[in-house]
Amino acid sequence: MTLRFVPPLAVVVLVSGCMVGPDYVRPTAPVPEAYREMAGWKRAEPRDALARGRWWEMFGDRELDALAARVEVSNQNIRLAEANFRQAQALAEQARAGLFPTVGAGASAIRSKSPSLSNQPSFATGAVNNFNANLNAGWELDLWGKVRRGIESGEANWQASAADLESARLSAQAAVAQNYLALRIADVQRRVLEDTVAAYQRSLELTQNRYAAGIAARVDVVQAEVQLKSAQAQLVDLGVDRALLEHAIATLVGEPASTFSIPRAPLVATLPAIPVGVPSELLERRPDIAAAERSAAAANAQIGVAQAAFYPTLTLSATGGFRSNSFADWFSAPSRFWSLGAALAQVVFDGGLRRAVSDQAIAAYDGQVAAYRQTVLTGFQEVEDNLAQLRILEEEARFQNEAARGALVSVELTTNQYKAGIVSFLNVIAAQTIALNNERAAVNVQGRRLAASVLLVKSLGGGWDASALDDVPLSGSGAARQ
Repeated sequence: MTLRFVPPLAVVVLVSGCMVGPDYVRPTAPVPEAYREMAGWKRAEPRDALARGRWWEMFGDRELDALAARVEVSNQNIRLAEANFRQAQALAEQARAGLFPTVGAGASAIRSKSPSLSNQPSFATGAVNNFNANLNAGWELDLWGKVRRGIESGEANWQASAADLESARLSAQAAVAQNYLALRIADVQRRVLEDTVAAYQRSLELTQNRYAAGIAARVDVVQAEVQLKSAQAQLVDLGVDRALLEHAIATLVGEPASTFSIPRAPLVATLPAIPVGVPSELLERRPDIAAAERSAAAANAQIGVAQAAFYPTLTLSATGGFRSNSFADWFSAPSRFWSLGAALAQVVFDGGLRRAVSDQAIAAYDGQVAAYRQTVLTGFQEVEDNLAQLRILEEEARFQNEAARGALVSVELTTNQYKAGIVSFLNVIAAQTIALNNERAAVNVQGRRLAASVLLVKSLGGGWDASALDDVPLSGSGAARQ
């Protein structure tokens, strides 16, 4: 009786415990202890200031909040990533189905008649009925873990797709924020140029009055007119940049550019205090790094799938049903039939096919590991880049704002000197040109600081965390459509 249970026990042990191929270990990646640009950086408190999901609210602009919310439901790149995510989920479900037997059923009723042959008895020409009903089942035992490795690969792939979906969402949201803030900076630049045009108009009137009084030369009037027209041209040209930014935002929120517009408004967005954290957190906070790591896990599991082909397969089969030539006797006991069996198969020679497939899987894994490490390095670079930009631009903004204020004072003093006849109008033009350039440069630095803030949030993962992958259901009909 003990020996009778040995074969089933052996099968259970093989099915549950034997898996060929390497078990996955997360690849190592170079992670610094601290960001180089964190020296002197004031860390925001509390640490959870980077809101998960709605990170753009840190900038304090309600119109930006509304546009970013529209991206979630209307951006086509996000829809594409969401469709790819559902596809990966379905493929994972397909792999899981390999753990279970397949069961089929069939029924047929056939009446047939064979042709009469000269060497056959005459009764062979009669019609024959054939009624058949059967149930069959087949099950290839996962002795070497081929199916289970396939499940590992499928689950890692759909988790990578979930991270790719978050990457697409984060990229679209960051693009909207960047373009919107650049559009508002363009509005500020327009206000500066409008004020400048008004000032140049007053300068032109001043020179015209002095020329009419015989105090100024005709050249002063011509120079004032040229300066005014130049500023007006710059004002018109600014409309090109604003229109392109508006069109880009329209595409990102899923609306035709011809039907979308954003009215002019003052810049209300402010530079947020962004919690940076420690470098090791970046591995969990960036969805692209998580996607690369999950892709490496999927590739590792495929090595086991490929190596399982070197071992024999064991398939169990069972068939049963009823077969009769008479409808009345179709489901009677004498019409029953059944069969049980097991088949063991092993490829003996394949010309090196399995070895090549295994080598391919190993190479694919090595490539994914390299891609993961490169993604990590790129992530650290982007954080350092934007930290450096914010640090340097903060200092530049301080000097540029002082220069802009000083230039305005210079314009006022030079204009007074011109009215007193101490200097020529060329001095006024030079002072006004310097003032305009410095004021526009100050606005430009402000825009660059806002853009760097958006990019820093993006490079930090936008408040996302890789633990979110554990909460995504494997069902293809659930969270993917949220």
